[in-house]
Amino acid sequence: MQLVRIARRPAPRLPAWLRKPTTDFQRLHELKVELRARGLRTVCESARCPNIHECFGRRSATFMILGNSCTRTCGFCAVPQGRGETLDRGEPRQVAAMAARMGLRYVVITSVNRDDLPDGGSTHFAATVRAVKHALPAAQVEVLAPDFCGDLRAAARLLDAAPDVFNHNMETVARLYRRVRPQADYARSLAVLRFAKRHSPQKLTKSGLMVGLGETEDEVRRLLDDLRGAGADIATIGQYLQPRRNRLPVEDFIRPEAFERYREYGEAAGFRAVFSGPFVRSSYMADIVEERAAGQA
Repeated sequence: MQLVRIARRPAPRLPAWLRKPTTDFQRLHELKVELRARGLRTVCESARCPNIHECFGRRSATFMILGNSCTRTCGFCAVPQGRGETLDRGEPRQVAAMAARMGLRYVVITSVNRDDLPDGGSTHFAATVRAVKHALPAAQVEVLAPDFCGDLRAAARLLDAAPDVFNHNMETVARLYRRVRPQADYARSLAVLRFAKRHSPQKLTKSGLMVGLGETEDEVRRLLDDLRGAGADIATIGQYLQPRRNRLPVEDFIRPEAFERYREYGEAAGFRAVFSGPFVRSSYMADIVEERAAGQA
């Protein structure tokens, strides 16, 4: 496994537009207790999302399956890195039960990368989608999938479970992949998205990226063009924030007006929806973004 070593430097002071109040600690605690009782994790917690108080406050969460240890060493991610954990065969049932307990109408499921498994964890992922759909027949399910090392059979296995939205994040521009996502490949991720649209053309496909890692505006526009060329319907764009001291530093704090320019460019390029702003994350307000995109059909 290739290890990314990050030189430490003092964290820059957050600009005013990136200071978000944290509230509703009681609701946050209550939901965490419920999740732990079922042995479940959320990416909201593991990735240290700045929107966690808001999302947990509205009883919204993104379930993270296949363990809490990722087999990749991406330089931006707070999820613990290491060997894959033993699969919890009861996890699909517990995710479904928790989603039903929360009364969710829109369920987002993601996972760590499991490059140690022959199928990349796709069988377990598909079982979780089916369990949720069985428990909540009226709910929509969005999956935020890994690239499965380019194994399109694994991607097809997940798509055959009939998620309503297939999301795979590009995360950053092509030039920065070696530094930001050393075990990923730009063309391979585009190929996964292109395959998802071919496999299930009636389903929405989605991808997200972070800015503030040293990319240029032209590079972001090229990435948006590539996503449209791969058939992506939805794009999310948010500010990268260093989640731990040993992760990649922030190179730039992108001003709100730049996010607006990206939104305008993406919409002109043909995306059904572009959610662009400092606090935007791939699964943030996913139900609202899906409604906006579905309305453009």
